[in-house]
Amino acid sequence: MSDNNISRIGVLTGGGDCPGLNAVIRAVVTVAEQEYGDSVVGFYDGWKGVIESRTMELRTEDCRNLLTLGGTILGTSRTNPFVMENGIEKVKAGLEAAHADALVAIGGDDTLGVATKLAEAGMPVVGVPKTIDNDLSGTELTFGFDTAVQIATEAIDRLRTTAESHHRVIVCEVMGRSAGWIATYAGMAAGVADILVPERPFDIDTVCRRIMARHAEGQYSSIIVIGEGAVLAPGPDRDAMENAMKSVSRDAFGHARLGGIGSWLAEEIEKRTGFESRVTILGHVQRGGTPTAFDRVLATRFGVEAVRAIHRGELGKMVALNCGQVVTVPLSEGTRETKYLDMKLYDVAQALLT
Repeated sequence: MSDNNISRIGVLTGGGDCPGLNAVIRAVVTVAEQEYGDSVVGFYDGWKGVIESRTMELRTEDCRNLLTLGGTILGTSRTNPFVMENGIEKVKAGLEAAHADALVAIGGDDTLGVATKLAEAGMPVVGVPKTIDNDLSGTELTFGFDTAVQIATEAIDRLRTTAESHHRVIVCEVMGRSAGWIATYAGMAAGVADILVPERPFDIDTVCRRIMARHAEGQYSSIIVIGEGAVLAPGPDRDAMENAMKSVSRDAFGHARLGGIGSWLAEEIEKRTGFESRVTILGHVQRGGTPTAFDRVLATRFGVEAVRAIHRGELGKMVALNCGQVVTVPLSEGTRETKYLDMKLYDVAQALLT
């Protein structure tokens, strides 16, 4: 037992699902129970389960086989308590009803943004950062990113053979609302013809000239990787693209539902170059399935440190990776700003385009 009156820990998973979530849950339950003698209660479907007092008891024997399992056994949602009437009071009531002395909130910028506000309101919360986009500040890496990159790279490797067989241009759209980490890593790993990311608006005519130059040199197929949040440089083409892709659907945190930039780009390339073009949108396949060994280990380390941080009294903190070590930082650091792509890395990727 610890010396800070913690004997029961709650845990939830919020936002988009992500490979490695179950590994965190396993680590939290095992260390809490075996190292500190705590009991652990899981909340179903993120903040929604806290508000609705829907819980499940979690024990070590229940979690032994979770390490390789994708998704989350607790379920998830994009529920935002701060857009609800008396949202904070409902969260407090949910934690009290579950007799949780502290809470481990596993999620991305939205889930941890809620956790930050709750911590500021005095609630005992520790955050665990997850997102396949790798765009959370305060940590060098988030678990789920390595798996997403591996999935995208393998998909591009397979697309290459069909592109070469049919002499086609294939546009592969990957996730990345605001940051181009997945697109850049997967594009570099697969050796694609072009990489388009949200951080650097692109010119469609420049993309087409690159493809035509490749064909003139005898390379009759091209793979282009594009992040879902990529945009064109200002001008008539950008206006036309935005009109064609208008979305009015938004989630509880105000995010527009993205997707479709790849289809638009493939159509424009075929129209402007005359080369047959196709699009593959990887979408949620990047989130699914078994996590890589790297993500299993990182998620496990995060879960262990989250419990230990609680027992050290480090509430209002987030676990993070810093120079290979798992540390704690203020929750506000993890949600302070978007961690955009390192443009030096992107410039390296661009230098290798052929």
